[in-house]
Amino acid sequence: MKKEIKVESKFLDPLIVSKLKSLELKARFVVEGFKVGLHKSPYHGFSAEFSQHRPYMQGDIIRNVDWKVFAKTEKYFIKQFEEETNLIANIVVDCSNSMSYSSEGNISKFDYSVILAASLAFLLIDQQDAVGLKLFSDSVKISIPAKASKTHLKTILGELNNISPSGVTEIAKNLNDIASKINKRGLTIIISDFFDDVEEIVTSLKRIHFMKNEVIVFQILDPLELNFGFGRDSKFIDLETGEKISTQPYQIQKVYQNAMRQFIDKLQSENLALGMEYNLISTNTPFEKALFSYFKKRSRLN
Repeated sequence: MKKEIKVESKFLDPLIVSKLKSLELKARFVVEGFKVGLHKSPYHGFSAEFSQHRPYMQGDIIRNVDWKVFAKTEKYFIKQFEEETNLIANIVVDCSNSMSYSSEGNISKFDYSVILAASLAFLLIDQQDAVGLKLFSDSVKISIPAKASKTHLKTILGELNNISPSGVTEIAKNLNDIASKINKRGLTIIISDFFDDVEEIVTSLKRIHFMKNEVIVFQILDPLELNFGFGRDSKFIDLETGEKISTQPYQIQKVYQNAMRQFIDKLQSENLALGMEYNLISTNTPFEKALFSYFKKRSRLN
């Protein structure tokens, strides 16, 4: 009998989660904590559907109705079976060197992204959804087709656990490559810092969207990348090219913040204009915020 890990939402702090031993344990910890928070949220009415059920539809077999759920919710839900697949989802993760950055007291953007991707895969497969995985930097390094089995989850977690940040960022090129190989409608989840030409990125996102795919974008940034609050003379090193520059951050902080805000606003506004879900996530943000964004999107797809 599988033992559930019961945790409170406040324990989904990235630093706490990152100290757990295995990626599978981290993903299970995050998902179980998220479910506890979901149970207490205004979306509690969706919880049965979200876990292992779907709404009753005309033509469904009556004996598959879960009457215990009906007694609690006065709504008809059908028990999901292992072979049923609700959704085909592809999780796309940026593994370029820029993702390796972390400021003091925070986990790296890459580690945050890996735990988030693992948690999403765990959650999707727990719902009998099919999940695929794409890992890229300057090229697509790993491409796993979507399946819905528990053994497939282990394959996904294994690849996420074994990958390390490397190479330069080629976001638009690789999203276009990934889009050309998506031959079934579904959900595409993209996790990256998106440090590349924003116009080219938007064009590639439009291509995925116009193929009738629902898209959720997670832009993962370190707190210092958002506020540039270094406060003293610093030497900056480009993690992808090795280029170095010395500067006094406080002198250019406002200029940097304005440029970053314009970059984020452009990416966000273009996503929202197309009806795509955009989420700006700092690496000190508890994981349930990201999962809750996925849940809201998923509840609209059902």
